[in-house]
Parts: sequence; C-alpha cells; structure tokens
Amino acid sequence: MISEKTAENAMQIILHAGDARVHCMNVLKAIETSNFEKAKEQMKLANDEIVKAHRIQTDAISGETQGETGDYSVLFAHAQDTLMTIYSEINIAKRMIKIFEAYDARLTKLEMAGKENDHE
Repeated sequence: MISEKTAENAMQIILHAGDARVHCMNVLKAIETSNFEKAKEQMKLANDEIVKAHRIQTDAISGETQGETGDYSVLFAHAQDTLMTIYSEINIAKRMIKIFEAYDARLTKLEMAGKENDHE
C-alpha cells in the first residue's frame, strides 16, 4: 500500500500534466488557424503547468535521495509517464509554432511579391 503523500503527489502530477496537455492541444488548434499569438499564450500556460508537475516529481525524488522513505507505486510511475509524455508533446508543439510561423512568413512574402508583379 502506498503512502498518502505518494498518492497525493502522483495525483497532483497527473492533474498539472493533464492541464498542460489541454493547453498544448489549444496551441495546436491555434496553429491550425495561424493564430500564433494565441498559440504562444497557450504555450506559456502549458509550460507553467508542466513546471508545477515537474517540481512535485523533483521534490519527491529529492526527498528520497535525502533519506525519506520512498515506496514503489504504480500510480506514481503512471504519473511520471504522463509527465514525460506531455513534456514531449509540449516540445513538439513549441517547434511547430516556429515551423508554421516561418511557413506563414514565406507565404506572405510570396503573396506580396505576386501582388507587386500584378501591378507592373
């Protein structure tokens, strides 16, 4: 049986990571509509949540390395899995913002060049 503290930590990690995932999905939806400002706002919120989850994990690991009794928990392992999976999703979404901003800028430049050629 796991301690109440371990269970609470695991649930907090899962909740914060889950909130980060919701914001990350909002990032992708904003990218779909070329709303990069909203994507960046949602990315900040996703990052804030994943940092909270990561701190809880780090505190638990630090406590164990300092001699606190640590018990194995499938729930805590699941929480760590969730955290790392969503962390990867956030990293990919961050990259996608940059990729699609560059793509959008290139398209805009080509469209402007096309309009200039039409007026000649």
